Amino acid sequence: MTTATARHILVDTEAKCLELKEKIENGEEFADIAKQFSSCPSKAQGGDLGQFGPGMMVKEFDEVVFSAEVNSLQGPVKTQFGYHLLEVTSRS
Repeated sequence: MTTATARHILVDTEAKCLELKEKIENGEEFADIAKQFSSCPSKAQGGDLGQFGPGMMVKEFDEVVFSAEVNSLQGPVKTQFGYHLLEVTSRS
């Protein structure tokens, strides 16, 4: 079975998600931004979600995590929880 590790930042609005994406693209650390702005409990680990397989996350999340290039910043990804920035850190 394919597994992945990823980290994410969860916010309420697409505008906030895009603002944070720009900060990261301009050199700010993903983990620092996650700790400061994410509404997910994973923010304490810099947004790290650990290892998971297909179907363990919501569909929209899975689609990105299992298709995006590893170590690339993805998003905004809209789910029922809000807007996510995602970074797949590994996949095997």
